[in-house]
Amino acid sequence: MRIVMGILVAYLLLNVLVVAFFMDKILMKTFPGQDPLQTFNSFILYYFLMDLIMRFQLQELPTLSIRPYLHLPISKNQIANYLSLTSLATAFNLTPFLLTIPFLVKVLIPQYGVGAFWSYILAIFALTMHNHFFSLWLKRKVNLNAYWMLGFFALLLLVWALEFYFKVISISNVSKELFSAVIKNFLLSPMLLGIGLAAFLTNHNYLKSNLYLEELETSKTSAKSSTEIPYLNRFGLVGDLAANELKLILRNKRPRSVLVMCLMFMLYGLIFYNNPKYDGYGHIVFCGMFMTGIFIINYGQFMFSWQSAHFDGILTSRIQAEDFFKSKFLIFDVLSTFCFLLTIPYVYFGWKVIIVHLIMYVWNLGVNTILVLYFANQNYKRIDLSKGGSFNWEGVGASQWILSIPLLITPFLIYLPLSYFDYPKIGLAAIAIIGMIFIFSREFWLNKLVAIFNTKRYTIAEGFRKE
Repeated sequence: MRIVMGILVAYLLLNVLVVAFFMDKILMKTFPGQDPLQTFNSFILYYFLMDLIMRFQLQELPTLSIRPYLHLPISKNQIANYLSLTSLATAFNLTPFLLTIPFLVKVLIPQYGVGAFWSYILAIFALTMHNHFFSLWLKRKVNLNAYWMLGFFALLLLVWALEFYFKVISISNVSKELFSAVIKNFLLSPMLLGIGLAAFLTNHNYLKSNLYLEELETSKTSAKSSTEIPYLNRFGLVGDLAANELKLILRNKRPRSVLVMCLMFMLYGLIFYNNPKYDGYGHIVFCGMFMTGIFIINYGQFMFSWQSAHFDGILTSRIQAEDFFKSKFLIFDVLSTFCFLLTIPYVYFGWKVIIVHLIMYVWNLGVNTILVLYFANQNYKRIDLSKGGSFNWEGVGASQWILSIPLLITPFLIYLPLSYFDYPKIGLAAIAIIGMIFIFSREFWLNKLVAIFNTKRYTIAEGFRKE
């Protein structure tokens, strides 16, 4: 696996290098009549913003067992330095230089000389170090309290709204002015190193202050935890099961990466709704199904596998299968509702967008929740929650591929025939009615799912025990 991943990373970096070498020609063809260097400058901050999001999703945290070192004459400062410096060995830190150096050698040096080149590279280094250490610090904070993740994405949404909706700021203009100044004034780059140094010190001090056994290894219990959700308490045992699964999602790498991807999919509509070519209902149905049901689709396709490590404990406990399934429905309902609420700003593109989103939200709660739980009874693949989700095929089996077919195709089998005969609104109404029927008959489908689960639970448990 390491060899395959190494080859894949090398191939991707080679692609970056080729793109960088032809960057001047690409920019001149894409933006004719504009200075390619100024155009390149205007995109730098956009790149580092996307780089920060990708690091948050994909970059692994450096780990070290602290216990063997705390009684030795090794200072906490040295351990924190070791963790900080060893984390630098990542392709994320190499990519910005591969992307910029060939272009700068071809375009910048002939115009402004070698001094401007090194000033530019120093500024790129400063932003790279900032993103690297800030993302490590943020991921550690998120591990302790999920509100940090919500705050991070709320800030990104605020920046997006100020840039593209309210037109208050322009990141491209700031980026262009900043790097034009870097080229002309060499003293500005060392000043930018301050933000990289600040991120390093923040991460370093956080590591240093938490290198204690009672901080790292002892679980502290209190009346309320950082992940307790009072809203779920009203559902009794079902709410407790749902709250425990939400804790499982927030505390483990792979399910947490699924949640992060779901939040990123909230921007999916911008691909279509900004394009005048897509002015019908069909693309809204597609986007609405994904955005309001992305958690059901992404998380639900591995349902039960998320709990494979303690599935035997669930079977031997006093938890009834009916309550177990109700907790799954409750998680889907809560998080899909949250996703739907996040799509409300798309009303900017017209009321019909929100209406279709609401229809697909009803469809997801009614039909797709039942589909994913039905296929969960056919899934016997184990998942290690501690492993990241990037390029990780553990737990993927035939049921995941088969599941994608009815999830994606079924609503279009209802909508497209009526749309073809110029009755798209009747097609949407049919989707909404079917979704409501399934929601009101959920108790019937719940009993069917429980009956199937009771016949297959030992087969599922046996599959989860296999490494």
